[in-house]
Amino acid sequence: MTQRKGEKPTISIQEHMAIDVCPGPIQPIKQISDYFPRYPRGLPPTAPPPLGLSRTGSPRSSSSSSATAAGRTPEGPAATSDPGRDDDELDRAFGAASALSAPGKKEEEPDVEGYDSDDSTTLGTLDFSLLYDQENNALHCTINKAKGLKPMDHNGLSDPYVKLHLLPGASKANKLRTKTLRNTLNPVWSETLTYYGITDEDMVRKTLRISVCDEDKFRHNEFIGETRIPLKKLKPNQTKNFYNCLEKQLPIDKTDDKSLEERGRIMISLKYSSQKSGLVVGIIRCAHLAAMDANGFSDPYVKTYLKPDENKKSKHKTAVKKKTLNPEFNEEFFYEIKYAELSKKTLEVTVWDYDIGKSNDFIGGVSLGINANGERLKHWFDCLKNKDKKIERWHTLTNELPGSGFND
Repeated sequence: MTQRKGEKPTISIQEHMAIDVCPGPIQPIKQISDYFPRYPRGLPPTAPPPLGLSRTGSPRSSSSSSATAAGRTPEGPAATSDPGRDDDELDRAFGAASALSAPGKKEEEPDVEGYDSDDSTTLGTLDFSLLYDQENNALHCTINKAKGLKPMDHNGLSDPYVKLHLLPGASKANKLRTKTLRNTLNPVWSETLTYYGITDEDMVRKTLRISVCDEDKFRHNEFIGETRIPLKKLKPNQTKNFYNCLEKQLPIDKTDDKSLEERGRIMISLKYSSQKSGLVVGIIRCAHLAAMDANGFSDPYVKTYLKPDENKKSKHKTAVKKKTLNPEFNEEFFYEIKYAELSKKTLEVTVWDYDIGKSNDFIGGVSLGINANGERLKHWFDCLKNKDKKIERWHTLTNELPGSGFND
């Protein structure tokens, strides 16, 4: 473009927007990509040569010699140095340096997205052991200690206790708990809690849920964390130690919970005494009974009948145990009967909740005899085969007992 003398130079809007404020020739505005150079994928970035060297390693000549080599005549201060080019080289140097240091820095930084302030690492750990006593149908749970529990109170501490549930099943009926320890995040309980009436079938299909909670006097108790152990992991008569991290509370699936139909367990002993010519029935204890009262407990007692009962004199009844779902009775009843007639009899055992001023509530029952099946039939036959020998068995209470057992 030629310019006549006396004419003012005209600058287009594009050139005006591209003018650098620094003195010197017109330079385009730097783009963001100039600050973050790109490299071919899979190749490591290489740092640009120092500012004083060319890419071939030789000292860089002055801008005046570069201009001369290009056939330009150096004019004014811009001929001796190129500020825009120096800025570009400096920007590229910083960009390459940051690209070189970025991979190493990324490896040292923790994964922020994978970290959760409420993760199991912040809830604490629990030390406990489990023992299945197969002979006595008992599960012994020893709660040793916890460490590093999550603070739940304003003083930065907690008042922790441990509670146990057998799943699936009604939580109130099979809940056990330790004592509460005050103002500590590292409690030591050293307590053994025992579930009675645990069968081999329970060991296959049930899971023990162990929860750690914080007790509050004036508010609801707060959940800290839990761990769950499938009982099938245990071997009979062998103690297994656990040191588990506590986890967040998991939902309980009750869709396939067939054990919710159960009303508890009862331990019964049978013995035919040849010396007394009669049947000795022992009501030893109950476990995991259904709660019938508003306070979440029951006041249970047990009744027994030997049927058919023509004279209606076979009814026996235990004492009432107040406010418990795991009562111990240890009472025996005697039925005078000839051994030959015993095979035609049926023993009906019912468990009731005692209420003052209104009718008592039926909790559950079980029937032993020639018309029974499964373990109930086997228990009856074992009694007939083994005279003068006491045979104890756990039985599941149901709400489907026929006969007059439903009428208190």
